[in-house]
Amino acid sequence: MEDNSKKLGIRRITRDFPPAHYLFKVESFSLLAKTGVEKYESDAFETAGHKWRLSLYPNGDNKSNGSGFVSLYLVIEETENLPLTWEVNVSFRLFVLDQIRDKYLTVEDADGAVKRFHWMKTEWGFAQLVSLESFHDTSNGYLVGDCCIFGAEVFVMERNCKWECLSMVREPEDNTIIFKLENFSKLDKKYYESGVHTIGDSKWKLTVYPRGNVKFKGKALSVFLEMVEADKLPPKRKVYAEYKLRVRNQINDNHMEFTVERWFSATSVNWGYPQFMPLKVLHDASKGFIVYDSLIVEAEIALISKVKRFS
Repeated sequence: MEDNSKKLGIRRITRDFPPAHYLFKVESFSLLAKTGVEKYESDAFETAGHKWRLSLYPNGDNKSNGSGFVSLYLVIEETENLPLTWEVNVSFRLFVLDQIRDKYLTVEDADGAVKRFHWMKTEWGFAQLVSLESFHDTSNGYLVGDCCIFGAEVFVMERNCKWECLSMVREPEDNTIIFKLENFSKLDKKYYESGVHTIGDSKWKLTVYPRGNVKFKGKALSVFLEMVEADKLPPKRKVYAEYKLRVRNQINDNHMEFTVERWFSATSVNWGYPQFMPLKVLHDASKGFIVYDSLIVEAEIALISKVKRFS
């Protein structure tokens, strides 16, 4: 008989390891078939928090195109105490033992589909588990001494899935940090930090070195954007930001600014320019960067990544 496995979306493979959850042995199979019984249901077995049975059609399930085949189904039991809208999502395999080679013919959906058991659909399985011709062929080992062994594995897919959504947000709300340093000529600390500002779902601040940082000390203004509490990010989490660091020209719109594209993480918490602009240019009154002894530094975030987690 033609193997219609591909047409039916069924995969048949052999394996050595026996079924994990249930074995169902039938002795004198031919006598069972001759009784004319349409189906025989095994005793109930319990696994994954539910009770199940195997429903065997020794002469095939004719109502489901199983004529000429052995049909076998997995049936969920004792559902009357479950909620009205109950459903159980299951990945399962059914088996027939090759008793000559001690291997199991394993039958499952080819695409690994998860089957949804619910009050309107309490059984799933295979109307064409194995053809009667193949089943009765003694060389295949399925029926030996008029005895056969079927089996089942049942894996319930619990719906406790957690998921996350990564969004790339352009022009997020309230996306500019404005840091005004007054009495700039009298500032004597190594660096100054702005207040913490929430943009996206992350916290940010500006760090300004009025007289420069490290090798540019005394030569240039240094400006950095820092992600606050980056050490609290989950392992491997990164936050992307595309932003401008800017020193405002308070006379005209000829601002000094640079665009940065950067992934921030627990090991990379800030990024900017140690040589943002020469101190000579900064302090040139005609340039308009310092007016009334005040300097305005800004960070404007144009694009930022956000992560939302759901359970």
